[in-house]
Amino acid sequence: MAKTKAAAKRDDTSNGADNGNGKLRKKDYLERLAPLQLALSEAERWVAATGQRLLVIVEGRDTAGKGGVIHAIAETLNPRHCRVVALNKPTETERGQWYFQRYVTHLPAAGEIVLMDRSWYNRAGVEKVMGFCTDAQYRAFLEQVPVFEKLLVDDGIRIAKYWLGVDQAKQEERFAERAQDPLKRYKLSPIDLQAREKYAEYTKAREAMLAATHTAHAPWTLVDFNDQRRGRLTMIRHWLGGLPWQAPDDRALKLPKLSGKPLPERYVTLPPITDSSESEAPVTPASTRPRPPTSKPRKPR
Repeated sequence: MAKTKAAAKRDDTSNGADNGNGKLRKKDYLERLAPLQLALSEAERWVAATGQRLLVIVEGRDTAGKGGVIHAIAETLNPRHCRVVALNKPTETERGQWYFQRYVTHLPAAGEIVLMDRSWYNRAGVEKVMGFCTDAQYRAFLEQVPVFEKLLVDDGIRIAKYWLGVDQAKQEERFAERAQDPLKRYKLSPIDLQAREKYAEYTKAREAMLAATHTAHAPWTLVDFNDQRRGRLTMIRHWLGGLPWQAPDDRALKLPKLSGKPLPERYVTLPPITDSSESEAPVTPASTRPRPPTSKPRKPR
């Protein structure tokens, strides 16, 4: 199947070629990411072994790269110990609850890392700028969130809060890419399109948020994400450097030999589906394909 122009462009910019603007090559990025992911794995095992509770809040501009850095962290970690939380807009029921209530259920338990792709800070950002909350709700949030986070920290949760920045020109480039790329178009919402003209308003809202919620017990860290690869490496290195993790004993395991010859897979009740990995035919929705004949169940003897 022919590649889309957007997909081809992704290949061209990810093959390690230097485009002359200082962007980190993919080859160099992956080489620098590998030891960090090994350290992340060691930190995760420390979390599981000692019952730590880690919460990483990732906020920032639209298109900054929140999902990308979260993926880079979680990619090689055990999903039993590392969860990604990316909540949709609140339901009618949630809008009638205490504002923090829907987030509390997603806080980390013992031995867990939770990565929040946006968080309760929606109220200080998109809700404030786009008029989705009242001034009274906004002011109450800025007063309450330091107290709320202090309760979490006092109970033993380690909170790291990151805000990812990107210049408006670079943001516009990424919006345009999303608009053209069918694999990224889901990232463009009607709210994103309206927010394009409110870059300055988001800056003002961010500064007010930092002034009210940058505390000793839960400080903010700002990271430049104009180059997303450099931004990911910088944020991961910073987060790991703030944790007192210890590398576990990780000796290579020596597997004993099997007691007999390895057995091939055998299917009795149902066969596997036909291998179609070499097919280049487009995939069609099930509703447009003829249904296979339904076999009648066998009568019990």
